[in-house]
Amino acid sequence: MTSEVVKHNPYRSANYVISAHTLKQLPADSGLEVAFAGRSNAGKSSAINTLTDQKSLARTSKTPGRTQQIVIFDIAEDRRIADLPGYGYAKVPEKLRAHWRQVMQQYFNQRRCLRGVVLVMDIRHPLRAFDEQMIQWCNHSGVKCHALLTKSDKLKRGPAQATLLKVRKQLPSGASAQVFSSKSRAGLEELIARLNEWYEFVPTD
Repeated sequence: MTSEVVKHNPYRSANYVISAHTLKQLPADSGLEVAFAGRSNAGKSSAINTLTDQKSLARTSKTPGRTQQIVIFDIAEDRRIADLPGYGYAKVPEKLRAHWRQVMQQYFNQRRCLRGVVLVMDIRHPLRAFDEQMIQWCNHSGVKCHALLTKSDKLKRGPAQATLLKVRKQLPSGASAQVFSSKSRAGLEELIARLNEWYEFVPTD
């Protein structure tokens, strides 16, 4: 049975706006913006597609590091998703990596409309160096962080819950975490509820 939260999913209306290489190319710094961040192959694009109930809104690729720009999706008036570049296994030139480190720091320090960050992590490989960097940036900038432990269908319930508890203990105060699977859609209701809170969507009857 589909829950009321999923039934009234406001993210189905998401549509692509722009791919930005610099902060100047982003939409005006107003309204509410939530960023999705994650290492290559963590399942970020699949999570966005599951959230929006669209098969190819965010491009998925077997080639890590394909997203090398900040991709913006409109949700509603003055509400946006920012899909941040993901690196890890990515065979990206050092010059480009350096550029994106600088852009990301500026984004976290200067983007006033940034309401929160969904940090996507493969539940089998959580809290790697990239994840720790994102958590530090969130903490330093006073931005809320919600860890999305994806690919939970790859683990049995016991190990999945054990990993969730371990991650929660290591997150800074105020940060949250949940398990999620794009394949089974497990955790979708919890993710929607968290985002509704950040976007200040009023529940509908």
